[in-house]
Formats: sequence, C-alpha cells, structure tokens
Amino acid sequence: MLKKLFNIFVIASTLCSAATAQEMNCKVRVLHDKIQGVDQEVFTTMERSIMSFLNSRKWTTDEFGVNEKIDCNILLNLTGRMNGDNDGYQATLSIQASRPVFNASYTTPTVNFVDRDVLFHFSQYTTMDFDDSRVAGNDPLASNLTAILAYYTYIVLGLDYDSFAKDGGTPFYKKAQNIVNNAPEQGKTITGWKAVEGNRNRYWIIDQLLSPRFQALRDVWYSMHREGLDNMYAKPQEAKQKILSGIATLAQVQKENPSSVLMQFIFNAKSDEYVKIVSQLPKAERAPYATQLAQIDVTNAAKYNALK
Repeated sequence: MLKKLFNIFVIASTLCSAATAQEMNCKVRVLHDKIQGVDQEVFTTMERSIMSFLNSRKWTTDEFGVNEKIDCNILLNLTGRMNGDNDGYQATLSIQASRPVFNASYTTPTVNFVDRDVLFHFSQYTTMDFDDSRVAGNDPLASNLTAILAYYTYIVLGLDYDSFAKDGGTPFYKKAQNIVNNAPEQGKTITGWKAVEGNRNRYWIIDQLLSPRFQALRDVWYSMHREGLDNMYAKPQEAKQKILSGIATLAQVQKENPSSVLMQFIFNAKSDEYVKIVSQLPKAERAPYATQLAQIDVTNAAKYNALK
C-alpha cells in the first residue's frame, strides 16, 4: 500500500494489493466558444463525463487516502468541428498536476503541458470507457479521447510515483507506452501517436521517459522532490544544494539529447521553481546555474539570464 508518509520511510516502487480508493482529483473545464450550432448541454455533459472518467476510474492497485489523491486540472479547448461529423471536434488539451511538499502548505507542479493534436468524437448519450487491452475500441475517434486522457493520467501517475521512489513510475510509463503502441487509427485523421509524425508528440514523451538515455533525468527528478523539496523544512541548505547539484546533470543529458521533448516537458512544470531556488543564492554565485538552465530550457532563457 503506497502511503506518502515522508517522515516514516521512503516508499518502495513495488505496487501492492488492490484497493478501492481512486487516485485522481481532477477538475475539468471545456471551452467551446468557437463551436456554434451545438446544444450547450453537450458541453456540460462532456465536462462531467471527462471528470467522471478521470476521477471514478481505478488507475492503480494501490490505496490512496483523500489527502493523497493527485490534484490536476484539465482544460479541453474546442477549436473547431470535423467536416461531415456533427459529433467530431478538434481541440487542444492542457493538463496541470501537482503534488504536496512535506511539512509545507506548498504544492509543487509536476506537469504543465499542452497537447495541440487532439481530435475526437463525442456523443452525450454514450458512456466514456477505456480498456488497457483494447485501446482502439470500436470507434477510433471516440476512443482517441479516452486514449489521450488515459495516456496523460499514466504520465501524471508515473511522475508522481517517481518523485517518491526511484523508478517508482515505471509501471505507469509502460501502461502509457502500451496506449501508444495500440493507439486508435483512422487513416491520416488521428495523429500524435507515431514516431514518424514528428519528434515532439506523445510517442516521444513516453519513449524518452523509458529510455536509458534519460535515466539520469529521472534520478534528478526523484532527488529534487524527495531529497530536495521534501527536506526544505528540516534541512534547507542541504535541500537547496541537492536541487542545484542536479542542474549540471540535466545539462549533460540535454547536451547528449538536444531538442528533447521530455526535457521541455519537465521544464514546462519546473522552470519557475528553478528560478526561485537560484534567486535565493548570492548574486555572485548564480551565473553558472543560470547559464546551464538557459542552455537546457531555451524557451525560458530570458528569465534565467535575468538572475545573473
């Protein structure tokens, strides 16, 4: 039984016996301003269906207490309709997730990502369902929505478990990889699942999470949370140094794997946290860390350079 009781022991990554408490505490919002000629009740039903799908389903075999549930926010922004399909939608999916820090009121972000390649079919009279062993289902476009939601749920779970135990998230990353390998297909309509479709899609996020080339990144992720943030109250200087020492490791991973989608995926969630930690150093000591962070996370280079 996985219990996030930091002051008792470091949690083993082995999954335990089945239990009934669900893991996710997701709030869902559907934006539909760009969609005309559709009964508004459809979008209300869509919102409720997605929330129920994420929060009512049992995603692991572990028991989660109420205070252990993983907080997340889902924003499904409907950007258009599919030609010739009254129930078909184009959308972007924004997902944010966090986990609490020991002995603090602070929660640390673990995911902050926007998937811009979402196409799906939704009927307000059909129950959303998902089967790990039959990802594609009977209707590929309807299954694409549940497959995408399940995929990111497993990513969120994996990163959460990785932050408490070294390699604790591996079983969930493998479930996400199974979704990729068995993703819904419909000609060239459904995209985002294949390596040949680009180097920054769902395929590559999970491929890199499970690749030995990025093992050091996962080690830094664990150290940042378990040995860094969770120790900030008891041993602030040691905790900060643990976080800072990981920056050089990430810089090496980035050097060996330039333009990694996984590195950007991680820094979408963590850039502000790194800025805050480095900003607490004397100004004379910030430059090496700021320079490395700017090289790793080019998108946010300006705010790292401002620390110097």
